[in-house]
Amino acid sequence: MWRRTVGCIVTLTLSLLAVPLAVNAQPATKVYRIGLVRPSTVSATASSNAAFTQRLGELGYTAGQNLVIEARFADGQLERLPVLVAELVRLQVDCLVVGGTDTTRIAKQATSTIPIVMINASDDPVRLGLITSLARPGGNITGVIDIAEQLAGKSLELLKEAFPHIARVGHLSAKNASQATAHLQAVEAAARVVGVRIHPLAMHGPEELEQAFQAARAARADALIVAHYGFPNSHRERIIHLADTIRLPVMYTNPAFVHSGGLMSYADDPRERARRAATFVEKILKGAKPADLPVEQPTTFKLVLNRKTAQTLGITLPPSLLLLADEVIQ
Repeated sequence: MWRRTVGCIVTLTLSLLAVPLAVNAQPATKVYRIGLVRPSTVSATASSNAAFTQRLGELGYTAGQNLVIEARFADGQLERLPVLVAELVRLQVDCLVVGGTDTTRIAKQATSTIPIVMINASDDPVRLGLITSLARPGGNITGVIDIAEQLAGKSLELLKEAFPHIARVGHLSAKNASQATAHLQAVEAAARVVGVRIHPLAMHGPEELEQAFQAARAARADALIVAHYGFPNSHRERIIHLADTIRLPVMYTNPAFVHSGGLMSYADDPRERARRAATFVEKILKGAKPADLPVEQPTTFKLVLNRKTAQTLGITLPPSLLLLADEVIQ
């Protein structure tokens, strides 16, 4: 420590001798502080968070140099979100980046001055009163939305194509996550068109996971849809293991489940949403107002299949579905 300090003094002295005294010192680089709040765990959002920081780096913002990221994770316990958001508001961060509808709503209530960037709020933030319109959000909120609700019909169609015999589909979700509730409503509406019945399996917490899968078996569900919002996203491995145990095919709303051993998903890439959120942050740090930045929604969606999991479950995926897939994990 002492040697390093002495070295700094020497360097400073030599620098002063090398330049005219009349030259003013260069202004210190501004260090921006970004608050990040995610409902899930660090590990569950690791790839998304990495994409976010990588994109910021590409735009010239590097942690430890001109950027500090204050990250907070609720670990699936949504009741903790108000405390985490309030903590970052007290720190007076330059921008709040929030994951999910519930976090966005809490952030909106907590501050009307700090810019807020959504990573994956509901696909109808106008109806929920979060923004005025997608084109001109108004207020201090903008960002990228999650449109899994709009994809509910296509997800059911793909599930039906993979398993034509299915008649009853369980919908596994967190009871206290507003996006999960909205997704269930969208799935139920789509089910009437596809010709299947939906059996809701809403849970208060991870301690009810085993009970929910037992209920799916008791209800004679032929397949499951797992809405990842809230605590399910933090318990991927456990959910996948329970699905394997009762040997049911599962459609997930997050491709990360399939990369962790789940069977199939139809969704956009959360990493791309995170990269787009970083672009919003960069614009805001350069002076743009959230009210003037149109909210974006994903435009690219992928069907991801895990053929290895299908073989483990004794399932044969139809060749037509394999041809449709954007990614097949062997």
